[in-house]
Amino acid sequence: MKIYRMNKLDSNSGGKVAAFLDIQTDDGIIIKGFRLVNGSNGLFLSAPDQKGKDGKYYENVVLPKEMKEQVEKLAIDEYNKN
Repeated sequence: MKIYRMNKLDSNSGGKVAAFLDIQTDDGIIIKGFRLVNGSNGLFLSAPDQKGKDGKYYENVVLPKEMKEQVEKLAIDEYNKN
């Protein structure tokens, strides 16, 4: 897997989202809409989600734990470049 595209946001914007990113699987499938979020314990990966009729947000993409950790590490490393 690799980071296909990353758009970093200005850290002075006041929001918790640090970057938007898309990932590409080894099979060439591109999954759009991931976010890197500044949480109380540092950066973490947030999957694409959608608001349901009940007002709650539900993930559109569910990754196995190991895969999510791998993508999160890739995203944080890419974010910290430059």
